[in-house]
Amino acid sequence: MAERAPIRPGALPKREVVGAGITLGSFDDHVRMIAALGAAHRSSYVCCVNAHMAVEAARDPAFAAVVNSADLATADGMPLLRCLQWIGGERQDRVAGNDLMPALLHRAAEQGLSVYLYGGREEVLTRIRERAARELPALRIAGTHAPPFRALSDAELKADAGRINASGAHIVMVSLGCPKQERWMAAMRPSVNAVMLGLGGAFLLYAGVDTRAPKWMRDLSLEWLYRLALEPGRLWKRYLVTNTLFLVLAMKAGWQRLLGQRSGRVAPQAEATGLLG
Repeated sequence: MAERAPIRPGALPKREVVGAGITLGSFDDHVRMIAALGAAHRSSYVCCVNAHMAVEAARDPAFAAVVNSADLATADGMPLLRCLQWIGGERQDRVAGNDLMPALLHRAAEQGLSVYLYGGREEVLTRIRERAARELPALRIAGTHAPPFRALSDAELKADAGRINASGAHIVMVSLGCPKQERWMAAMRPSVNAVMLGLGGAFLLYAGVDTRAPKWMRDLSLEWLYRLALEPGRLWKRYLVTNTLFLVLAMKAGWQRLLGQRSGRVAPQAEATGLLG
């Protein structure tokens, strides 16, 4: 089968879902675009948007600016996909962080791109490196860093950027949790010469610390229920309260669209064009 032509970054449109501009395109379109940004050492970042992140963006204009300034904002959760289809008539691939991480590690190994792992615990980072060494011996892990679980000073952020740039990394995978990791990436975009991805719990899944819901539950938008059953004390508010808020906001957006009050279309980011052209 012939190789598809390279995607020009910026060519994928966005559609608004509850205030967050979601990048449209196939899963492979996203992977190839992220790899292209990384290969060019383009300072950029990617948000994997689920219902929780969309609600946070709807409630906090400053965080909404972070999400909507991302070079790509992927449709991570099934509620986002349902809204894209229901409100916008879009049949969009799910582009979840849990799937992006292994796909991009594989693509990086194929294309000779190096990866930096930032965030999480040291033991998790070690397990990720061990698995990658077994399954992807050609992959180069440029470095890892587990920052302290507190707000970082400007000097520490500057040191982190210097460490990452000195490693020569093309792709920086970030696991700090939402919304911390998205704010970190936005703050580091002028300084880090790589594409950054906010992957959150994908680190734990790849390391074998966490397990994922069966595919049938994911297809039925029940992955949240699986996670809630595993960690009810930590996740009940996020899933039960936040998901309810997301539903309310989605219904409001659908009603507004029905009345013709807004188109929902968000223009592609002009600053990302021209990378491959």
